[in-house]
Amino acid sequence: MAEESSGRGPVRTVHLDGRQIRTLAHPLRLRLLGALRMDGPATATTLADKLRTNTGATSYHLRQLADVGLVVEDPDRASGRQRWWRAAHDITHFEPTDFDGDPDARAAVEWLESDWIRWMAEQAERWMAAARNADRAWREAAAIGDMMLRLDPTRLRALNDELHEVVMRYRDEPVPDPANARDVFVFLSAFPRVEER
Repeated sequence: MAEESSGRGPVRTVHLDGRQIRTLAHPLRLRLLGALRMDGPATATTLADKLRTNTGATSYHLRQLADVGLVVEDPDRASGRQRWWRAAHDITHFEPTDFDGDPDARAAVEWLESDWIRWMAEQAERWMAAARNADRAWREAAAIGDMMLRLDPTRLRALNDELHEVVMRYRDEPVPDPANARDVFVFLSAFPRVEER
């Protein structure tokens, strides 16, 4: 599983270890890292305003993320006592099975996956609420759908890997019409069906 930023340029990737996954499994820390990835470097004060929290909590949790290498200070932007922070990586990658032998990290993975699903649903709902006022071209280009395939684990992995390659190609190619471009969420989910009981 990977969480990706919409940034451009060389892709910086981190494969999370148990300490990093446990640190990241916190509502504010996950939001802080996401904000730094999507919107770029910021101060604790700016992030606190954006995320509607207080500066003290924001500073504390930024330091926790920095302790495990997920965010770093941005000294080029520093002025006076103002500390700027940036995401240390563009992509956070891990396999849930990496933590099968670590119950605490496994619980953190389960929390992260649940929180990402909730966040993805919120983003889709926000688009649906705004779509009626969006340009026709954006309404026609956006898509939400599903499809059922019959696959074995090897082909499911191949499908997910190939879809990831396609997304990364679009990420890295120059945008032909930058004036008409917007950040676009791409959610990739492919997993086995579990029958309702």
